[in-house]
Amino acid sequence: MGEQPIFSCKAHVFHIDPKTKRSWMPASSTAVNVSFFFDSQRGLYRIISVEGTKAVINSTITPNMTFTKTSQKFGQWSDVRANTVYGLGFSSESELQKFIDKFNEVKEATRNSISKVTANGGTAVTPVTSANASPVIARAATASTEGSDLLEPPGSAVMPNQNAKQEEELPHVRSHSVSGMQSNESPSHQAKGDKSSYSLSSGGNSNQSDMQLKYENDRLKLALAQSSANAKKWEIELATLKSNNARLTSALQESTANVDEWKRQLHTYKEENMRMKAKYQADLEDCKGGGEVADDLRKEIQSLMQRVEQLETEIELKNSEIKQLTVAHKGSDIIQALQKENQDLQTTAKLSQSELEVALSAHESQRQVLVTLNQQLAGRIQELVTIHDEINTALQT
Repeated sequence: MGEQPIFSCKAHVFHIDPKTKRSWMPASSTAVNVSFFFDSQRGLYRIISVEGTKAVINSTITPNMTFTKTSQKFGQWSDVRANTVYGLGFSSESELQKFIDKFNEVKEATRNSISKVTANGGTAVTPVTSANASPVIARAATASTEGSDLLEPPGSAVMPNQNAKQEEELPHVRSHSVSGMQSNESPSHQAKGDKSSYSLSSGGNSNQSDMQLKYENDRLKLALAQSSANAKKWEIELATLKSNNARLTSALQESTANVDEWKRQLHTYKEENMRMKAKYQADLEDCKGGGEVADDLRKEIQSLMQRVEQLETEIELKNSEIKQLTVAHKGSDIIQALQKENQDLQTTAKLSQSELEVALSAHESQRQVLVTLNQQLAGRIQELVTIHDEINTALQT
């Protein structure tokens, strides 16, 4: 079991219709892994693809094989030993080009390996027949396969160049001639036939046993390929689980960071709430104490009251002087002047009295405004207390 996978890709697999040789039959229900394998013991390269327990491709590469690109996403090659033509539909032209490059590389490596063995005087290993053909019988290339046109890709592939002709040269086959086989028998009919009805022209029963061993070896290799495919599937599932775990870890770290950010914001809101409370309490105390405006009003009222008292005192003095002058000098001009001065003083006193009343009214209005502001401030403080309680309740829940 010296085969090792050297290249893998995803593609839809098709087989040529064995009846018409002009249409494609899907061999896989979906895109499957198509892999190149190298058998280091025999120096052979094979293309293997397995879907479930079914081998949809088992083709041994020979130097004369040619992979033909028939459209942007579709290509084909002929395998005489499998008596079929394989078709591959890729998801993109770049994927198809990668497969073509690898196919040509493997074909060149096979040619070099055979040339090296021949140059050393050895005998090149005859490739094992495909799993889609009989493990005992290897038929020569049929004329219909050798000269057929390139097939149109299936509907899932890009439309090909329909005028392109197949230029591949079918390899010379070291076939074991079959006696008694009719030329019109299909490969499946040949595979289903009784093995005892075929007699090989060389080798006899020993050659048949050798081919049977090769067939069993081929089956084991298919099982190995399937195990490799399952191992790749498990690797993909493991990588998916690791990716999901990384995403969950990232989401958990992000949630932790969000919680820390919410805690910092809450602490900031608490500090802001405390500052606003202290500010409103200071303003409330200023309102209760009257504040600077109230002090100014009180000082002005006191000044006006003192002025009024001074004027009243002056009026009383003038009245007494008038009385004295009236007694001493009745009807004189001095009395008239004093009376006029007295009237002026009375007018001034009335003006001062009215100014005092206006000042008292303004003080009362200012007091009402301060009371209203105090009530609004109390309402705002109550709203802040309610918001603070709701935040604490949200954090506790």
